[in-house]
Amino acid sequence: MDAKEIDHVICGTVIQEAKTSNIAREAALEAGLPDTIPAHTVTLACISSNVAITSGMGMIASGAADTVVCGGCETMSDVPLRLSRNLRHKLLQMNSRRIKGIPKILNHMKDLKMKDIFGIEMPAIAEFSTGEVMGHSADRLASSFGVTRLEQDEYAYRSHHLADKAAKEGLLSDVLSVKIPKVAEKLSTDNTIKLNTMEKLASLRAAFIKPHGTVTAGNSSALTDGASACLIMREDKALALGYKPKAYLRTFTYVARDPKDQLLLGPAYAMEEALRKHGITKGDVDVFEFHEAFAGQVLAVLKALESDYFCQNNMGLSEAFGSIPMEKLNNWGGSLSLGHPFGATGVRIATTAANRLIAEDGQYAVIAACAAGGHAVGQVIERYPQ
Repeated sequence: MDAKEIDHVICGTVIQEAKTSNIAREAALEAGLPDTIPAHTVTLACISSNVAITSGMGMIASGAADTVVCGGCETMSDVPLRLSRNLRHKLLQMNSRRIKGIPKILNHMKDLKMKDIFGIEMPAIAEFSTGEVMGHSADRLASSFGVTRLEQDEYAYRSHHLADKAAKEGLLSDVLSVKIPKVAEKLSTDNTIKLNTMEKLASLRAAFIKPHGTVTAGNSSALTDGASACLIMREDKALALGYKPKAYLRTFTYVARDPKDQLLLGPAYAMEEALRKHGITKGDVDVFEFHEAFAGQVLAVLKALESDYFCQNNMGLSEAFGSIPMEKLNNWGGSLSLGHPFGATGVRIATTAANRLIAEDGQYAVIAACAAGGHAVGQVIERYPQ
């Protein structure tokens, strides 16, 4: 594609690197796109690149753009660390007052305590409003909905084996080969897929609520490096350029719930609302793609949708939404097996849904994902007529 046809670039990310805070612009320039193409970065936790997609949809719908590159990235292996507040202040003062020389520097720093010097502030996957880490919430959620450890391990086992099967069958063909620093061979497949046995999964200890919690490293999504991108366009523009679209981006909705008690339940609300907005039912859906933050979280959402009490008292429905057919859910694996680089996952899920519609000869797909703050996204995707 001629780069001059691109009107805008939007990327999502969560843990920003200060030197590349507008990562969309830096990535576009590094990729060789003309410097006349604007680019901006968005963030909404685990659904940041969903926001990139829907922001692009909005620009196209309003006539502000015809062609938008939407993506996202995260580098979990090298996240920025912060020095303690007191040490940061001392260093800033030292710079502004031009304090130089070892004796003056030592005198300037003399009232710092050991905890100030070595008190590195690590990025925490925790809610600022509650102080609770997401894994703790997942454990509590699984307990609330009666999701057992065995069910979680079985779901994790399923995710990894389906991802392995999809990779071997060439279904994950849009994964690009990348060069990893200090590694000779390029990486061409996701390296988070693990074919553990059920016995191995059962042997893992609780990761958050110890010793009796049910969420473990084996049934949680892997935090990994990753990037994703997709190209969205006006239909008439795509056809005029000779392109054959994969799918229509039809409807989207964002929801927010209580970040304490319903932090990870948002996908239930978002999926139902997205389907209702587009005027279809779950029976019309051929492909379900859920973000797998934790196996217990996915299973709790499924149980919530099957509950008359939950759907009536929380979602305002007259009865339960109903069961999601497992044979339609995440058939090529998910975040548990493919990894969860925060800012990249949304585009990965959306493109997987589009590719699955083609491979499985379906018409409608719905994607749903939870995010920090009690947020969630729901999107309806329709296969393009072949």
